[in-house]
Amino acid sequence: MSDEIEAIERAALQDLHDSATEALRAALGLDCRPSGTGLVSLASALPASAIVANRTIGLGLAAPETRSAVAEAIERYRAAGIGRFFVHLHPEARPAQLVDWLGELGLEATRGWMKFSRGRAAPPRAETALDLRPARTEDAEAFGRIVTDAFDLGPAAAPWVAGLIGRSGWHVYVSEADGHLAGTGSLFVRDGVGWIDWGATAPAFRGRGSQSALLHRRITDALDMGCRKIVTTTGEAVAGDPQHSYNNIVRMGFEPAYLRRNFAPPKPA
Repeated sequence: MSDEIEAIERAALQDLHDSATEALRAALGLDCRPSGTGLVSLASALPASAIVANRTIGLGLAAPETRSAVAEAIERYRAAGIGRFFVHLHPEARPAQLVDWLGELGLEATRGWMKFSRGRAAPPRAETALDLRPARTEDAEAFGRIVTDAFDLGPAAAPWVAGLIGRSGWHVYVSEADGHLAGTGSLFVRDGVGWIDWGATAPAFRGRGSQSALLHRRITDALDMGCRKIVTTTGEAVAGDPQHSYNNIVRMGFEPAYLRRNFAPPKPA
């Protein structure tokens, strides 16, 4: 069910916020709470590129949305001084006027995110000479640096994402070579569904199979935990993009579930 696929990502985003200390919430300008049926995530002190933190998920999915709730979500970003954010629009979101409302409120369509799902089939092999293991607390600094660099979150967010190491419900992994962290990845599990996120590779180690191997490890562990479904996402396929993440996901047995449209304020000229 597509609502289940969306729900696990929403739960992981909420738990990411819940993991932050009060000091981090203040320093990063974190806020995460509902507007209508959607969940509005804000990180006002992060750079404009921090779309994975500044986004709204779930509008109009659990029930038909109201225009006032959509306007409230967008106003939260503007009031916080956030110039760039995404509003995700699930293909089953209601009512149909949601697209019109987003346009009237100053947003425009941008590159969508493809959602993927897979069942309990074993993944194909993934070869790498890198060593894979669960992340440890002493990996926090390097883990945070690799993730924030890859996801354009800015260095201030490193302690936030690194706080997932050892957190209940999260299973965090790294690849390494000669004692240096090469790649990262996480698995969030709730109610028999796994959410795969935070896959990144340090530039010096790209092309050595880290992401495929970490994806294989997370799928295998999710199956061992009894997950009946595993979910992830990446940007939709577009001309001119090499689609490395997209291809790795498909290679590991995921199938496209649906394309989720994204709406954002126009980029500055």
